[in-house]
Amino acid sequence: MGLSPEIDAALAGLLGLLVGSFLNVVIHRLPLMLERQWAAECASMAAGDDAPVAPAGESFNLVAPRSRCPSCGHGIRWYENLPVLSWLALRGRCSACKAPISPRYPLVELASAALFAFCIWRWGVTPTAGAWCAFSAAVLALALIDWDTTLLPDDITLPLLWGGLIAAVPAWTGVPLASAVWGAVAGYLSLWIIYWAFKLLTGKEGMGYGDFKLFAALGAWFGWQALVPLILVASVIGAVVGIAMKLRSSLREGGYVPFGPFLAAAGLGGMAFGPEWALRLIGF
Repeated sequence: MGLSPEIDAALAGLLGLLVGSFLNVVIHRLPLMLERQWAAECASMAAGDDAPVAPAGESFNLVAPRSRCPSCGHGIRWYENLPVLSWLALRGRCSACKAPISPRYPLVELASAALFAFCIWRWGVTPTAGAWCAFSAAVLALALIDWDTTLLPDDITLPLLWGGLIAAVPAWTGVPLASAVWGAVAGYLSLWIIYWAFKLLTGKEGMGYGDFKLFAALGAWFGWQALVPLILVASVIGAVVGIAMKLRSSLREGGYVPFGPFLAAAGLGGMAFGPEWALRLIGF
C-alpha cells in the first residue's frame, strides 16, 4: 500500500539513484573481476596441478577495495560518493588531483532513478513493479558492460533469464509461464542459428553467446510472441547507430558494434510501451 503515486515514484527514484551508484561499480569492476578469474585459471592450467599456489593479492570484488581516483589513487570519501550530488559539488573533478570524472557516472544514476520511478508510477508498490525494477537495473548494467567490453557476463544474463521465468509463475510480468519458457528457448535458439549460419557462410563470428542468453532472457520476460518485434527494433537501432559511427569514423578496431546494448534498448522500450511498440516504431 503506497502513499500516493507521485510520492511513491519519487521515493523509488531515490532508491534508483542508490542502485545506479552501485551499478556504476558493477559496470566497471565485474569485467575486471572476470578477466582476473580467467587469467588465474589459465595460469593454473599452464603451471599444472603440482605447481605451488601463488599468495592471494589485494581483494578485488564489488565491495573491496574502496573506490579510488584512477588518476591519483585518492580514496573517495563517502560524501564524495553521493549519487549525482557529489559529481555536481565536485564539478566533475577529483577533489585531490582535479582529474575529470566521467559524466557517465551521474547519467547512469539518473537513468536508474528514472526507470525505478517509472516502474512504481506505472505498477504501484507491487511485486510487478519490483520485478521490472530488477529487470531495468540488470539490463542497464548489461548494456554498458557490453558497450565497453563486448562482454555480457553470465553473472547477470543467467539470473535475468531465471528471474523472468520465476516472475511468470505468479503472473508478475503478465506473461503465462509456458509463453515465458518457450520465449527463452526460442530467443536462445534463434540467435544461435543465425550465429552459425553467418559463421558457416563467412567464416566470421557475427555475435557472441552472451547475445543468445540476453535474447533468451528477453523471451522469458516478454514471451515468445514479443521476440520478432524486439529483434526487429534492436536491429534497426543497431543499424542506425552503426551507420552513424561509420560516418563519423568512430567504429572500434575491426569495425564492429556490440549488439547487446540494442537488445537492451528494445527490452526497456518493450517494458515501457509494450512489445507491440517495437512494430509501430519501425512502421509495421
